[in-house]
Amino acid sequence: MTEQEAQNWLRDNFDISEALWAKLEKFLDLLRDEMQRQNLISKASAEHIWVRHVVDSAQLLLHAPKDQRGGIWLDLGTGAGFPGIVIALLSPYTVHMVESRARRIAFLQHVCGTLDMGKKAKVEGSRLEVMDSFPVDVISARAFAPLDRLLSLSHRFSTEKTVWLLPKGKNAVRELRSLSPKRQKMFHVEHSLTDPDAGILVGIG
Repeated sequence: MTEQEAQNWLRDNFDISEALWAKLEKFLDLLRDEMQRQNLISKASAEHIWVRHVVDSAQLLLHAPKDQRGGIWLDLGTGAGFPGIVIALLSPYTVHMVESRARRIAFLQHVCGTLDMGKKAKVEGSRLEVMDSFPVDVISARAFAPLDRLLSLSHRFSTEKTVWLLPKGKNAVRELRSLSPKRQKMFHVEHSLTDPDAGILVGIG
């Protein structure tokens, strides 16, 4: 997938107004500017940012419950804003972005303010372990922790209907097999649109 193909895919799969497209581009401008001060994404992936980060984030919505206006999405270890900012821009979900690193918290807050995201995106500037529990509809984590630890730390936010969307790259099957048989049954693997060798763990409960 080229950068142009990635942009075409976004326009084909989501109802993106020119104003919303401008916000996506502004977000990436803010990210590129901030990369001069902190290491948010690799320089190599920055050259393919629409594929490696925007579409890679947006594709998670294909596996999320539809029409979730008022739904709550918990994104763990949001870092540079992927997938949290992208999900908040492209969907009706209210996204809670968990990030504990001070400079990244400041960046995410700056993005939310600059893009006038209001209550659609909230930066949870703390460690997940000390946050109060609340029920969520979706839990995502692009690069947060090994799978067993991720589930142990975040399971208190889930209900029997919560959907887990966990991009795990080429290690998806191996990490899934590391879980107990009971937890393995929660998940199946979907192929990533942006990397044929990568997998997304999709689970319920």
